[in-house]
Amino acid sequence: MTSTLSPLVRPGLGGGLGDVVRSRFLLKLLVRKELKVRYRGSVLGLLWSYVKPGVQFVVFYVALGVFLGLERSPKNPDGLANYAVYLFSGIVLINFFTEALGNAARSIVGNGGLIKKIYLPRELFPVASVWVSAVHFFPQLVVLLIGCVVSGWRPNLLQLSAAVAGFIIVALLATGLGLLFGAANVYFRDSENIVDMLLMIATWASPVMYSWTMVRDKLGEGFYSVYQANPVTVGVEAFHYAFWLPTTDQSAGIPPHLLSLWIPVGLAVSIVTLLLGQLTFRRLEGRFAQEL
Repeated sequence: MTSTLSPLVRPGLGGGLGDVVRSRFLLKLLVRKELKVRYRGSVLGLLWSYVKPGVQFVVFYVALGVFLGLERSPKNPDGLANYAVYLFSGIVLINFFTEALGNAARSIVGNGGLIKKIYLPRELFPVASVWVSAVHFFPQLVVLLIGCVVSGWRPNLLQLSAAVAGFIIVALLATGLGLLFGAANVYFRDSENIVDMLLMIATWASPVMYSWTMVRDKLGEGFYSVYQANPVTVGVEAFHYAFWLPTTDQSAGIPPHLLSLWIPVGLAVSIVTLLLGQLTFRRLEGRFAQEL
């Protein structure tokens, strides 16, 4: 009589992101719970997804478009046409990235009580944070689409595909960095401060409020190539190509090789970041319960 023994498994170690796919029901529950907790006692609730980016847009538009003259006008023919659409199409993606990464980096520590009580795939918490940010992203996208249609938006299929690719690139990057810093934050709480600095830089390190040509003219082609390889920059430029460019005479153009080179490069960098984040997470998650 023979018996088959199951292989020994390190306690507290799950199956990675594959467990998230297999636990889709738990993921939905976590997303609903996080949304309910976030808006508990709030009068406006999900309407804050419209109010906060709206105020942010008005502040940036007045400061940069009006006061600093980045919007094209008779007095400033070198400015950007439809600067409001240009600005908001970048803001909505940056807001998604900053919220997703900021919440994912704090998700393990924030759910420490639950993690110490029962076992469930720990990757669920950072991934759920990214999904919640996607829920908040959708209302902003609707507002952007309305603004684009009013401005004469007539995109083609390639431009719409670029928008989807840009969102996927930024979502994968936020998930990978969220796994990395979410795990590191359990052991080193300084990770939260590092993430806060990265998010502060992210808004200004991508062409959200200024044109990519300014970066190229100031940094030169060599440094500009490094700048353009940033997945967040690629995502923002993909959104500009999809939402802003069709509302203009398209004379401004897009960064050279955006579709043929930079979108594939941005996707590759985001995938590598996701794999590194998952590897780091799996190496550190075994002692989450003890450290929390």
